[in-house]
Amino acid sequence: MFDRLEQMEARYNALGQQMSDPTLVNDQKKFQAVAKESRDMEPIVEKYREYRKISEGIAEATAMMAETDPEIKAMAAEELASLEPRLVPVEEELKVMLLPKDPNDDKNIIIELRAGTGGDEAALFVAEVFRMYLRFAEQHKWKVQVLSESESGIGGGLKDVTAIFEGDKVYSQMKYESGVHRVQRVPATETQGRVHTSAITVAVLPEAEEVDVKIEAKDLRIDTFCSSGPGGQSVNTTYSAIRITHLPTQTVVSCQDEKSQIKNREKAMRVLRSRLYEVEAERIHQIQAKERKSQVGSGDRSEKIRTYNFPQNRLTDHRIGLTNHQLAMVMEGQLQPTIDALIAHDVAEKMKGDQTMVA
Repeated sequence: MFDRLEQMEARYNALGQQMSDPTLVNDQKKFQAVAKESRDMEPIVEKYREYRKISEGIAEATAMMAETDPEIKAMAAEELASLEPRLVPVEEELKVMLLPKDPNDDKNIIIELRAGTGGDEAALFVAEVFRMYLRFAEQHKWKVQVLSESESGIGGGLKDVTAIFEGDKVYSQMKYESGVHRVQRVPATETQGRVHTSAITVAVLPEAEEVDVKIEAKDLRIDTFCSSGPGGQSVNTTYSAIRITHLPTQTVVSCQDEKSQIKNREKAMRVLRSRLYEVEAERIHQIQAKERKSQVGSGDRSEKIRTYNFPQNRLTDHRIGLTNHQLAMVMEGQLQPTIDALIAHDVAEKMKGDQTMVA
């Protein structure tokens, strides 16, 4: 672990030197990449430096304990008493920080809530859970943009709602919300006071970034030919028309609108980029659709990740056995303790499965 930390510190220092190079500022794309890598490393490097400082302090104080002067020994003992309890906790923090990160954690999310079993009551709960997420987003200063919503037949209910949450590390906080949420309570329409059980589904997807289409020159075959159709004498005598074939995908684009070969080539390349973008976007869409299906399930009550029991003011997260008897506060957006518990559980599981890395 410490060899890796030393390498990381060396890399962090090298990045700092790169960022002080005036020529790097001229290449904004590269500068932003270097700055991001440096920001990502900074917390780990700072924590490692803290660990090293504590270790060096302990070593110095231990050496001082060999002195014959009682005052020096007393100072050394006091120093050891201060430093030694800090060493192990800082080391544990470093182990957690070195765990592999979810590459989607920094992304915005697309969240979808849909009514499952329970009819109108499920639709009402969709609206309430979405409101809970809006309150949670406000606490984190995230931006929320509703993309679509479908109201139910009763006032305030939603059959489904889809929104984008934008902000700092949204996915890292919200990814644990995917699944079936079950609600147990007495509906307003219930005349005999019976508790009903309903369910809604929540899907949280990392927002797909804009697809960058990089086209290599070696992947293109460019043919020129004489334009056909109206346009006068030059149409048939100049090789102004362009046909571009993207060899990896066998996508073919032709353009002969312009008399200039250069302009036709520029137009053809724009069309080619658009087509390749569409192909990649569709591939990502299919992956997301498959992920959405695996997250949502059927919406049946038995496939629950969490139960909201209103008569008992209790929230239960079944994945980690967490029980919270402040359901009213949770519904007002006080979701952080539950999410923190899920994150801690996730980290603990990763630590179990990655002992070789943290040893």
